[in-house]
Amino acid sequence: MGGIGFGFVASGLLLGLALGFVLQRGRFCMNTAFRDTIFIQDWTLFRGYIIALVIMIVGANVLNDMGVITLAVQPFYPLANIVGGYIFGLGIVMVGGCGSGVWYKIGEGQFNSLVAVLGFFIGIHMTATGILSPVYRLLRSVKVPIAGQNAPTLFNIFGDTPTIKWAVIAVVVIPLIVYILKGKPFSAPKQKGLEWPKVGVLLGILGLLTFWLAKVYEGFPRGLSFTTPTGEFFYTMLTGSAMPSHHPLARVFPMYSVGSFSMTWASLFIIAVPFGAFISAKILKEFKWKNPPVDEMLAVVKGSLMMGFGATVAGGCNIGQGLTGASTLSIGSIVAILAIIAGNWTNVYFRFIKPMQD
Repeated sequence: MGGIGFGFVASGLLLGLALGFVLQRGRFCMNTAFRDTIFIQDWTLFRGYIIALVIMIVGANVLNDMGVITLAVQPFYPLANIVGGYIFGLGIVMVGGCGSGVWYKIGEGQFNSLVAVLGFFIGIHMTATGILSPVYRLLRSVKVPIAGQNAPTLFNIFGDTPTIKWAVIAVVVIPLIVYILKGKPFSAPKQKGLEWPKVGVLLGILGLLTFWLAKVYEGFPRGLSFTTPTGEFFYTMLTGSAMPSHHPLARVFPMYSVGSFSMTWASLFIIAVPFGAFISAKILKEFKWKNPPVDEMLAVVKGSLMMGFGATVAGGCNIGQGLTGASTLSIGSIVAILAIIAGNWTNVYFRFIKPMQD
């Protein structure tokens, strides 16, 4: 495990710059990807997400089997995964951006995204260590082992051999590839920025790279995530410590001292995301400060608090559970992302579709 040095700092910042650049260049937000499927029956961005997921499922498990990383599978907390994921899905519709979306949209000049990131942190803090922590503990008090595994995966249901694992991966991945190909990724229309297949490929590669970099510089291959790193960054800024000692994850992710402060490697990549998006937006001439009306801002505040609560309870957001967690085929992660999609679709229906029908 490396300490703080040039590689520690440079790798985190460069990863964040690349991630922000790719997300903005492809206008990739998973709130939009989920919303468009039900609102305008457009599955374009959703297929981009599936490309990234396929790359991460196959790539992460290859890296695991090669001994490059050791995948950490999330336990199955059914109440927390479902309730937290659903509330997070409701919240991202109100905010107009997912966990990664609100971070990169700051770089486009969207003031509401800056407010959303602050609300996201407050929701995280209230849930993990504040007034809502009893609810957090209650929902996560129900943990269900499957096939004798405390952190069960899909393939654990059938056995625990490499052959079974890769057979299950094939059963999952092959239909997803067929679905991607139905979207004609090799003839995607040219656009200003990155087309959806390119965004999916680049996001998947960056997700795999994050597994390896986190292993090198944190000693723990946590992979891409926006919930816990958001908390770590703001905790460092406000208290000087990346994570309070009474935080439920205080003993999971290593912290490093910089003088009297402590920080994590993930704090570096997440703060660099808006700067990467800013570079892309300036090149595309899309940067512009935008101030939403008051009623929209109030919805952003409420939605971002819901995001913080939901992501903390569920064990991750759209990226942490929908890509990183799902790449391990964790049952808990799969349930969480399905709940996020369900929450998104519910709020899209009541906020957009039903009023149009009425």
